[in-house]
Amino acid sequence: MKEQKHIHFVGIKGVGVAPLAIIAKEVGFTVSGSDIVDGFITDVILKKAGIIPLVGFEEMHVVGADLVITTGAHGGYDNEEVVYAKKNGIPVITQGEAVGKFMNGEILGAHDTIGISVTGTHGKTTTTALIAKILKDAHADPSWVIGTSEIPSLGSGGHFGKGQYFVAEADEYANEPVYDKTPKLLLQYPKIAVITNIEHDHPDVYATVDEVRKTFLQFANHLPKDGFLVTCGDDMQVQTLLKEFSGKVSTYGFSERNMFCIKNVSKSSEGISWNIMSEGKTVSLSMSVPGEHNAFNATAAYIVAMHCGVSDEDIKKSLLTFSGTKRRLEYVGQLPSGALLYDDYAHHPTEIQKTLDALKEKYPSKRIICVFQPHTYSRTKLLFDQFIDSLAISDEIIMSDIYSSKREAYDSTVSSAMLVERLFQYKPVILAKTLQDVVKYINQHHYGDESVIVTMGAGDIYTVANQILEHGSAPVVS
Repeated sequence: MKEQKHIHFVGIKGVGVAPLAIIAKEVGFTVSGSDIVDGFITDVILKKAGIIPLVGFEEMHVVGADLVITTGAHGGYDNEEVVYAKKNGIPVITQGEAVGKFMNGEILGAHDTIGISVTGTHGKTTTTALIAKILKDAHADPSWVIGTSEIPSLGSGGHFGKGQYFVAEADEYANEPVYDKTPKLLLQYPKIAVITNIEHDHPDVYATVDEVRKTFLQFANHLPKDGFLVTCGDDMQVQTLLKEFSGKVSTYGFSERNMFCIKNVSKSSEGISWNIMSEGKTVSLSMSVPGEHNAFNATAAYIVAMHCGVSDEDIKKSLLTFSGTKRRLEYVGQLPSGALLYDDYAHHPTEIQKTLDALKEKYPSKRIICVFQPHTYSRTKLLFDQFIDSLAISDEIIMSDIYSSKREAYDSTVSSAMLVERLFQYKPVILAKTLQDVVKYINQHHYGDESVIVTMGAGDIYTVANQILEHGSAPVVS
């Protein structure tokens, strides 16, 4: 692998692939990649890295490559560039395999790395970014792979550092949805692992939450004898997992049973602060980002950083300057009518609830308008009632059509209209089927400075933000 000079990335704009391409470029590889013409959130970081994606998928794009790294999207193994590479003896690996091989040095040539993998149903992107930032601020110069575009207080989602730590987000989704159902997180073999929480997500891969938990247990069991697990002891599925896990573990949460107990959480428009109590020692931490869930994410990061030898004072300073990540309660701008606009990746009821709660904490006197785009028929159907409960936290809902995945068939038994019909019993709600309908409705409604609008979902709902703002002022700092 280390003799390869040219790596080609199929689906290079994906949030899992773009960070790898940036790392490869920083190492010194020749990097090429292809994707569809549509704009995506990684366009900015790829351009900054000097990487210009080729438009479309063609055999000629792969000519001259020594290695092809492909995404599970865009046809996966059936993508014509992948098919051509295999026919012509060019090695092909998936994005999930590549993260593991980058971490263990098989591709990058750095064999003394200490892998830190962060997984869980919710919070893994933010927790991974927090760990990377703390280590960077402590001059450990870590490498990282984070499933997003930009982290304002850290940099892009991918970086190759000269230090020994390699911090990576670990996804429980299938390595290749059609041909290889192996969960991607099982392709990483870290020394330190974080499991933030466990819930039933991705029903197209996991039939039950028990299957999800067993996958996370298998991941934890990958740890070496001198490795250790950091996890939330308050989570019921985690508690079940720990009954079958015999390795070294540090738990955190509200319960006194945890080794690191979270106490005295204070939430305000300025952010959050809390105490961590462990073995008679109390540490006070603060962050400018809102939401109780971020106290949990940061506590996990604190435990990992402490284990890596970072002092409490350095961790405190680093947390204070963390400003969040792309598409995680990201402030976008202010509408001409006065309303504030945010964007968030939340697509699971638990994530929606935590995001809306965080906005209510930050803006207790304002109306929260949630613009929600459901993601996949299978998830919407499985968690229908939970979606109703979480969305009803907002003061008003603008519902877009379900963003369907190419990995699943159309399902006429569930729809956004059905969600709207149920929500109508609780809160003002309208169905804006297309993204253009969303933009038109918001621009015509003239939400004033008493309102906060948040676009929410894992599909392409984030693309409406600039359209909503384009006739008004430039984004301002809230």
